[in-house]
Amino acid sequence: MPFSRSSGILLHPTSLPSRFGIGDLGPEAFSFVDFLAESGQRLWQVLPLGPTGYGDSPYMCFSAMAGNPLLISLEILRDKALLDDSDLNALPPYPTPVDYGRVISEKLPLLKKAWRNFRDHASCDQKMAFEQFCELNTHWLEDFALFMALKEHYHGKPWVKWNLSLVKRKRDAIKKAKLKYVALINFHSFLQFEFHLQINALRAYANQKKVSIIGDLPIYVAHDSAEVWAKPEYFDVNKETGMPFTVAGVPPDYFSATGQLWGNPIYNWEKLKQDNFEWWIQRFIVLLGYVDAVRIDHFRGFEAYWSVRYGEETAINGEWVPAPGEALFQRLYERFGYLPIIAEDLGVITPEVEQLRDDFNLPGMKILQFAFGSDEENVYLPHNYTENCVVYTGTHDNDTTRGWFESLEE
Repeated sequence: MPFSRSSGILLHPTSLPSRFGIGDLGPEAFSFVDFLAESGQRLWQVLPLGPTGYGDSPYMCFSAMAGNPLLISLEILRDKALLDDSDLNALPPYPTPVDYGRVISEKLPLLKKAWRNFRDHASCDQKMAFEQFCELNTHWLEDFALFMALKEHYHGKPWVKWNLSLVKRKRDAIKKAKLKYVALINFHSFLQFEFHLQINALRAYANQKKVSIIGDLPIYVAHDSAEVWAKPEYFDVNKETGMPFTVAGVPPDYFSATGQLWGNPIYNWEKLKQDNFEWWIQRFIVLLGYVDAVRIDHFRGFEAYWSVRYGEETAINGEWVPAPGEALFQRLYERFGYLPIIAEDLGVITPEVEQLRDDFNLPGMKILQFAFGSDEENVYLPHNYTENCVVYTGTHDNDTTRGWFESLEE
């Protein structure tokens, strides 16, 4: 979608009202689209939609390609006769905010029941659609479904703590695991199929109402993820143990004397470039399959990234390493033409980062909450905005607008 002058709201689906403990892709999401359309809003931005791991952060997921099954609507599953009213009515009231541990323990059995009903009672057309989805997405789904099946078998342990033959992905071990855990593999494949159906139905409804959905793409992938396990050649990790050599973060700044040590493994950019960035192409294809535009988190990391040796306790002892951002975005441009991307250009921004952004005509970000309290040259003050930018009152890292306003000194 070409960007035009418009406005919208940043709201992750988990924050939607729900009596099932967590907001999802069901009726409340459709009602929110109605609210946006009726109030003249044209954009709905969400956070990353991947399957959350430790800490329940959408920026630390078990996969860079998969969707979060916790966002699957139980009400839609009921409407498809995959669950009964009694299944939903049996769930007790939930507190707010989201209690992820409780949601997982009580929603997962219902998702498994829905899978069993689909497996045993789906029509031929429904089963064919499922098979076609699996075949079309085999390049990521096969590894992800096996990864999740093994993670369930190992009671949630990180993949580096699995049997060494699985850590190293020995051919015989992988073959045996696929046979042994075929039921779990099919279950996790079904969850991705249902997520796909629900998110695409929501997107189609939003587009019909002239509302576009903006997704969010974290630059890095969690270490405990299907991608790092299945494609270690694309990451700076030890091929024998799976442990990273270097990890991502940002250097010390005004906000933190020790910087931020995120812990995600650094990419093996040389190998990614040798493969013509096909992994990144596939990542964008999957994401753009269910959103209309993408905000890229930590855009500056495509020009140069802060690399910290694994084992360091802080991000102080890191170094800037050049990244092949120009080559990557040129490849994306060749593949997709117009790039529906918003560049999150916050933090340590250099002229080189701005040049990379501007070379591909990508809008940057301005944060209104950063604008006040300094001087009139502050780049976040509205009268200093550049033409090609997206203005936010705040991001997911900031207070709400009301909370921010009420915290200001008179």
